[in-house]
Amino acid sequence: MEEDPLVVTFTGHAPGSPAYRRLIVGLFFAGIATFAQLYSPQAVLPQLSSDLGITPATAALAVSAATLGLAAAVIPWSMVADRIGRVPAMGTGILAATVLGLVAPLSTGMEMLLALRLLEGIALGAVPAVALAYLSEEVSARHAAAAAGSYIAGTTVGGLLGRVVSGLAGEQWGWRAGIWVVAGVCAMAAALFLWLTPKARGFVPGRLRQGATSGMLARLMSPMRSAPQLALYAQGFLLMGAFVAVYNYLGFHLIDAPFSLPSWLVTLLFLAYLAGTVSSPTAGALASRFGRYPVLLCSIAVMGIGALAMLSQAALPVVLGLLLFTGGFFGAHAVASGWAPAAATPDSRAQASSLYYFGYYAGSSLFGWALGIAFGRADWAWFVGAIITMCAVSAALAARALRSSPTGRI
Repeated sequence: MEEDPLVVTFTGHAPGSPAYRRLIVGLFFAGIATFAQLYSPQAVLPQLSSDLGITPATAALAVSAATLGLAAAVIPWSMVADRIGRVPAMGTGILAATVLGLVAPLSTGMEMLLALRLLEGIALGAVPAVALAYLSEEVSARHAAAAAGSYIAGTTVGGLLGRVVSGLAGEQWGWRAGIWVVAGVCAMAAALFLWLTPKARGFVPGRLRQGATSGMLARLMSPMRSAPQLALYAQGFLLMGAFVAVYNYLGFHLIDAPFSLPSWLVTLLFLAYLAGTVSSPTAGALASRFGRYPVLLCSIAVMGIGALAMLSQAALPVVLGLLLFTGGFFGAHAVASGWAPAAATPDSRAQASSLYYFGYYAGSSLFGWALGIAFGRADWAWFVGAIITMCAVSAALAARALRSSPTGRI
């Protein structure tokens, strides 16, 4: 049960308190349970493509189907969370996704796999739709950006585990085993999330909030009328689209000439995710000190520099570029994703966060597939050129709409 919404004197957990630590660690495991499942097929896309005799772009639909389901579900999940509470909504979604993740490797064909992955993505939408709104209500405002960075760091660990574990297991026993092993890891992470995460104290059900906008549709439309909010959603759409596309197709690029790297070594390149584990809380801390806007622009610039380095015909510069690209992306994501609910009105925080993630995963689904067509029909240089263009457009939109935002500096 959530606390009595009619008596709200709670101002947020402070860093160092036991509840704060449980909250951060609990959401860390939620990130693992969510993002390891979401991206586990990414590391086995070459095996999936070879086993089923399909193109790289078609194989990438195993990732895009889940992110499409997640994109479609984040807004409904935010509305559910306004009714039943943040923690119950996240718990329900994670448990349903875990069951679907255990069933997905049993698929008898690509069509069945895509259907199950779509449903899995719908269930997984509960965490990204709600987690940052939960943080903004449960952590003191002064430390909200840093807490958001810590949560994003947990999502990077989840994404890393999902890719590396499935890739290594898939190399030995096939892509089905790779996805299955990850599902088992996620089941354990889900149990830890449910055990650790404290009950909400700052949550007020939508129907009882003082001054709440009447109707869920009105709460959803409120952020859509804000130019800064729209610019933040564009950050998620473009930057996540670029990020997922690179990780979808870099493996195909590196197993071909002139690199000709073995599959197991390509899988280990997903360790570049550790750059995001470092950059996410760092960007959050820097945003708390210097403001969100300059940190966002610097992070996008680092992404662009990393993408340029991946044009090299030598493996080492490509790896270094991937590290920069990954660190820059997660820095930008940590800032933008935490900024959206912080800049929203109290009665539309969950909707603002879910709209950000709608754009985020819509970009993942669209560009994760569409740039694969460019990869297949043109060369790597054209592919990287598209990535850099997306980063440039994101920076331009941020400069236009976010420079004077009052929440750009805390």
